[in-house]
Amino acid sequence: MRVFVACGTGVLERRLVPLLVARGHQVTATTTSAAKLGVVEQLGADGVVMDGLDAVSVGKAVAAARPDVIVHQMTGLSAAHAGKPDMKHPDRIFAGTARLRSEGTDHLLAAAEAAGVSHFVAQSFAAFNGIREGGWVGG
Repeated sequence: MRVFVACGTGVLERRLVPLLVARGHQVTATTTSAAKLGVVEQLGADGVVMDGLDAVSVGKAVAAARPDVIVHQMTGLSAAHAGKPDMKHPDRIFAGTARLRSEGTDHLLAAAEAAGVSHFVAQSFAAFNGIREGGWVGG
């Protein structure tokens, strides 16, 4: 199966990509920096530079990869994207990720539809319980 991993160099992806490759999948993984293409290749994937907030960039990357499935792992949490962590201003830290999770997801879904990709997996995250009653979110 051809798997397109949108963001292939993060903490999770450095484990995910080799697992997919080891199971015989042909993986194309993206990065926002040409300097990180070597990291993607070391993980066993074909690398492509892509800007998840640029619909044209996303469309070209997906079309070229011709994937059977897209795995959306894009975040903007690295220091290069979010700056120095400052928990007094979480809105600043998570602003890039929020855009990637909304606009970036829209771009990936549009590219998937245009390329005839029928399977789409998106990672998510919840770190807060919400209300103080009941158990943890998820479970």
